[in-house]
Amino acid sequence: MNVLSGAQLADGNVVDVLVDGEYVRGVGPAGSLRDHPGEHTDLRGFLLVEATVEPHAHLDKTRTWDDVGCTSGELTDAVAAWHHWSANRHQEDVRRRADLTLTEMLANGTTVVRTHVDVLPGPDPLVAVRALLALRDDWRDRLDLQIVPLLFDWTPDEIALEAVSAGVDLIGGCPHLAADPAQETHRLVMLAERCELGLDLHVDESLDPTVRTLAVLANLVTERGFPHPVTAGHCVSLGQLPPEDLRATIEVVADAGIQVVALPQTNLYLQGRGLPNPQPRGLTAVSALAAAGVTVAGGGDNIADPFNPMGRADALETASLLVTAAHLPVPMAFEAVSRSARRVVDDGPAGPEAGRRADLLAIRAATLADAVGRAPVERIVWRAGREVARTTVLRQVAEQ
Repeated sequence: MNVLSGAQLADGNVVDVLVDGEYVRGVGPAGSLRDHPGEHTDLRGFLLVEATVEPHAHLDKTRTWDDVGCTSGELTDAVAAWHHWSANRHQEDVRRRADLTLTEMLANGTTVVRTHVDVLPGPDPLVAVRALLALRDDWRDRLDLQIVPLLFDWTPDEIALEAVSAGVDLIGGCPHLAADPAQETHRLVMLAERCELGLDLHVDESLDPTVRTLAVLANLVTERGFPHPVTAGHCVSLGQLPPEDLRATIEVVADAGIQVVALPQTNLYLQGRGLPNPQPRGLTAVSALAAAGVTVAGGGDNIADPFNPMGRADALETASLLVTAAHLPVPMAFEAVSRSARRVVDDGPAGPEAGRRADLLAIRAATLADAVGRAPVERIVWRAGREVARTTVLRQVAEQ
């Protein structure tokens, strides 16, 4: 057992939290568990929240910006640069870079990661998939890693089925980039149905309001009674639709039970370049989706690769961008990278509440807004009740 004593919750209450095995067994006023047997961890000065979740990463691409780059900042140019550079990648290179980023993610408080992995052109299309599958085993006791093969319209079904046999978790793709988006959407849904897996697709990563693959996906899911979870990432063009079209599209998305992942950093970086003022924001209709009851999560997406040279592997950075660019209240922005993201990846309830799994994050911060705004480095992370990361800081400032 472990008593986490004197922690401040997001609602301002200061409490003691009893962790027994993988779960939180009790929460009481600060000092109420002072004499409880077991280990005690002093969390005075820390904010205690549920650990964060990354619902949309690209670990196969991470930390390649300096090698690949993409000076134009355009999505199509980034895709071309990536496919050219990655055609002859080695498994160990993928694994080494991804391992470094997973280390940062865990230290920052993320205990579940869903990553998309390109099925590559070249002689070994599944080299990155194999690398991430091996890494999933390496990290199993510290975090959960879900792997989604990113299929293209030129990817044969046989290769996709080989990835499924190897152990991937869902079916992924980017139908809006296909020559026939509707046909590719249909193919991916049929493939997922055949494999009895969920879908997590890149959808409508464009400011062009005529790009409307999301509605095609939603209607198809409903018509077929698709029984598995469906997630749509990006959905940028949705944010450019006129009000009546926006309402109609969101209605079919909600009816289909599709979950949406907003990806502010990469889409703010990629979308809107070269357009005359006023420049539109590369964001989906976050508030309108949430108001309609659609689960909306926030993801970090690309980290230091041709699609985005920035990124700190920190969900608090994503939450901060959702506050600034999507105008979400701070609690809702944090929920997007924690509870809502956890719902997207189908991970059970977690956090500092009795009966929930003890996936916890303690941050040296006074309030939730303070944590999201400053993203303090000093943090402690628990996965299923086990401490899996701790970062301490020594700061020295010269006196006057």
